[in-house]
Amino acid sequence: MENTVDPRTITAPDDIDLDGFRRALGTDFSGTVSFGRGARALYTADASNYRHVPLAVALPRTTDDIIAAVAAARAYGVPLTPRGGGTSIAGNAIGSGLVIDTSRYLTAVENLDPAARTARVQPGLILDDLRAAAAPHGLTFGPDPSTHSRCTLGGMIGNNACGAHSVAWGTTADNVESLDVLLYDGTRMTVGATSAEELDRRAALPTREGQIYAALRELTATYMADLRTGMPQLSRRVSGYALDRLLPEHGGHIARALTGTEGSCVTVLGATVRLAEAPAARALVVLGYPDAASAADAVPELLDHGPLTVEGLNHRLLVGLDRPGVRSGVALPKGNAWLMVEMGGADRDDAAAAGQALVRGLTGAARPLEAAVVTDPAHTRALWRIREEGAGLTSRTPDGAEAWSGFEDAAVPPERLGSYLREFDALMRRHGRDGVAYGHFGEGCMHIRIDFELGDPAGQRGFRTFMEEAADLVAAHGGSISGEHGDGQARSELLPRMYGERICQAFGEFKAIWDPENQMNPGIIVDPKPLDADLRVPAAPRAPLTVLAYPEDQGDFARALRRCSGVGKCRRHEGPGVMCPSYMVTREEKDSTRGRARMLFEMVNGEVITDGWRSEEVRDSLDLCLSCKGCRSDCPVNVDMAAYKAEFLYHHYQGRVRPASHYSMGWLPVWARLATLAPAEVNRLGGARYLGDALKRLGGVAPQRAIPEFSRTTFTRWFKRHRRASAGRALRAADQAGTGAGHRGTVLLWPDTFGNHLSPRVPVAAVRVLEAAGFRVVLPQGPVCCGLTWVSTGQLGVARTVMRRSLRALAPHVAAGVPIVGLEPSCTAALRSDLVELVPGRQSERVAESVHTLAGFLRAYAPDWSPPHIDAAAISQVHCHQHAVIGFDPDRELMRKAGIDGEVLDSGCCGLAGNFGFEAEHYDVSTAVGERVLLPAVRAAAPDTLVLADGFSCRTQIEQHTGRPALHLAEALARGLQNQVGQKAQHRQP
Repeated sequence: MENTVDPRTITAPDDIDLDGFRRALGTDFSGTVSFGRGARALYTADASNYRHVPLAVALPRTTDDIIAAVAAARAYGVPLTPRGGGTSIAGNAIGSGLVIDTSRYLTAVENLDPAARTARVQPGLILDDLRAAAAPHGLTFGPDPSTHSRCTLGGMIGNNACGAHSVAWGTTADNVESLDVLLYDGTRMTVGATSAEELDRRAALPTREGQIYAALRELTATYMADLRTGMPQLSRRVSGYALDRLLPEHGGHIARALTGTEGSCVTVLGATVRLAEAPAARALVVLGYPDAASAADAVPELLDHGPLTVEGLNHRLLVGLDRPGVRSGVALPKGNAWLMVEMGGADRDDAAAAGQALVRGLTGAARPLEAAVVTDPAHTRALWRIREEGAGLTSRTPDGAEAWSGFEDAAVPPERLGSYLREFDALMRRHGRDGVAYGHFGEGCMHIRIDFELGDPAGQRGFRTFMEEAADLVAAHGGSISGEHGDGQARSELLPRMYGERICQAFGEFKAIWDPENQMNPGIIVDPKPLDADLRVPAAPRAPLTVLAYPEDQGDFARALRRCSGVGKCRRHEGPGVMCPSYMVTREEKDSTRGRARMLFEMVNGEVITDGWRSEEVRDSLDLCLSCKGCRSDCPVNVDMAAYKAEFLYHHYQGRVRPASHYSMGWLPVWARLATLAPAEVNRLGGARYLGDALKRLGGVAPQRAIPEFSRTTFTRWFKRHRRASAGRALRAADQAGTGAGHRGTVLLWPDTFGNHLSPRVPVAAVRVLEAAGFRVVLPQGPVCCGLTWVSTGQLGVARTVMRRSLRALAPHVAAGVPIVGLEPSCTAALRSDLVELVPGRQSERVAESVHTLAGFLRAYAPDWSPPHIDAAAISQVHCHQHAVIGFDPDRELMRKAGIDGEVLDSGCCGLAGNFGFEAEHYDVSTAVGERVLLPAVRAAAPDTLVLADGFSCRTQIEQHTGRPALHLAEALARGLQNQVGQKAQHRQP
């Protein structure tokens, strides 16, 4: 991020000296700070319904940087909003002043003491990183929200995050020992549990710190009766300030009182947290019930068995999981709602026994329709994934309507949960609302996103009315309007309905002790902003005209962008899955799928990004998008950034000169056909030391890359010769006998550019395999292309023309019911998805439905065929487009049937990603993505281990960086067939 001011968009209140503030931030601040349009657009929102444009964004490298930033803000009267991973769903991580994001640099575990079971952490530390550091000691940090792969400890402290295992280990506040905090006035303190004697001693100090302790002592004495009787007694009371933590019977714990204050009182510089002993083994008990309310009725009895967690799922949550790379056939017991109950044990058998005892011991309303005790790690991970992706999956209702947070995580005492859910369903029906409910049943905390119509005034009025009535319902059940994520702008206005005026008055006095100028995250909890103001809906009356169809978003580009709810799964630092490879390397918000979606939304909105499709900020944010399509499957709401990027590039470069790579690699199919006129000469020129380097510069190709060589003959030429040779009498006789190629029917093999011109050995091998399986192979008439290279470079007009020509060539085959096999995963995925987006219509849909991978085709059309036995170990790289659009399960099955002892790498994108890794400006990122998992795994593999990669890009990346050849699965199978023939011939010899 740049320390710059863009005078076209930066405005500040009249009483703020913007130039002076900028200079002050640049003086003692070693991190990065930006006043520019791009960075400000990235931080306009979190995962909530709300939007605030910040004045500036700071990413501190050190604690001293935070101190310097706060000093600069104080000097110029700028409000502050501390921020972690930005996954808050209540609107408490956005503000109109200075946003301080600690998640980029302040990410260390400063000290871990296994004996004391404590850890000293920086505020930007990712929760999973703390858990990984604690795991070798048999310890963990108990609170574990579903965003554990990207939420920060500072954010968890700000919101008093809880997660699935708070039944056993409590909320974040329960696990905070002390906090190092900074006040807006510059005072720095370390606070924790404080005895009455210690409180008196500190209150006597003639310092600002002494004044704070004295004020806290007075506040506690004044409101002691109210705090003992007026605070709802449930573990998931996260709303408001936890002032009862100040009571003597709770240890006068100032750190725990500050936990959950959402950045409205202090800035957290560091924390000492308590670690819990992790069970050696766990079993997951899945219980099926007729509906969510019936499942809730079972919770009190379940809690008597000492579970680690009791989580609830709704059958409607499963709808969003039926896509490649996500569900993978997860089986659940009979029912329409399920409880996931985790039991611990000394080992797997012990945990399983505890789970089975739980099932046997359930009585009455707690008895399920059906139950399963799961100990298999893969099955367990798949089940937990359903629960953890709920926040994203439920951002669309099952019928496709947009659903919003707001009343997202209210909690009631568990013994009242069933009653509450029935009355809440009645409230939903009265308002004509829909949503999918799930959540932390063991603590009475429910998550639900609702199909509010926030885009128009009437819908916003309905939103307010619903929120008010829902808050009253929660209060009537003795609950908390926030049970996990804090109040933020979504619920702060509702606090008097839950607490009454006197407790809310105490909240105001507590904030004033720490922040008398009301500059810390103003409008949150105290003096709240209206819950129906500042909503994150587009200001533009209509979405811009687009080229792609966006059929699942009613053709509305803005609606497609609103798929991103901000939950930030794309910000995780490790797998599983593909999304988001560039963010994993750069750790920059602008390089995340969420960041790019936010930039595009702001472009459509037109307030911060004012130059629309011509925006350089949006272009720069999309620049490192590999168009891997990983987000299409890995994002809980199927954001397809590759499609959005193609759309943007099309408009951005209309009537303008494009980057050189768009003309060289974007038009690869044309250049490949021309190269067939003299492939040897073309290869010689490309490999020549000086001329080759000049050609690379001219084409925008990285000098480190070797240009792939064109084959001396194309696959289509080989195929013509092959068909003539195959037309002999012996083959015809075999066909008539029903034992040779063709007895199972005809299949069309798609001759993609890469296979046809650069690696014809792949389609040749596929022909051998398909014919051995009993199929007659045909090709489409004339040159065809899926148009992918033009799509990925945003040349959508050319791509559409190319696709239409290919459709005409495929039409007679599809009409005759001939299936299509694609060998290059990116081209196969383009025929399955991009074709329908760019040339919508029934003909495109029929083609897409007819396209298969080799393994998928063989599973569907020749399930009884036995592939050749290949006694070899292998590691496999799944192409990112196949992962996202098609899935890899048939390939796993085919490899297993062939006897390949294969490890499928969880490596994500290879990093080359078509033209991306060949482009000069992207070489370093491309290499870094490959070096995360794939390339080291290939280097470490034994020399006789097969390296399988169906994608041309994947094979190229592997070969150019490791020197090891990689095979398409078709090649491995063809080699096996050849070995079989040789073995039979050898067996026939006397």
